[in-house]
Amino acid sequence: MVGHSGKRGSHGLNMKRTMILRLFLGILVGGGLGFAYYKFIGCSSGTCPLTSNPIISTIYGAVLGVLLATSFR
Repeated sequence: MVGHSGKRGSHGLNMKRTMILRLFLGILVGGGLGFAYYKFIGCSSGTCPLTSNPIISTIYGAVLGVLLATSFR
């Protein structure tokens, strides 16, 4: 199938690049927000499993960011 640019398969390649970009942006933004949540709001007593550790909070934020970023078309 020929796309608008006259190249075969260029639409599929653009969709793949867009999805990879969304993944990376979701990881970066979500991870940053997860770390910011730990830093500014987090749990100081250490009893909160998600917000007492910066690594866990960052990973949790990154996962949520990826899920949110890939849920839109």
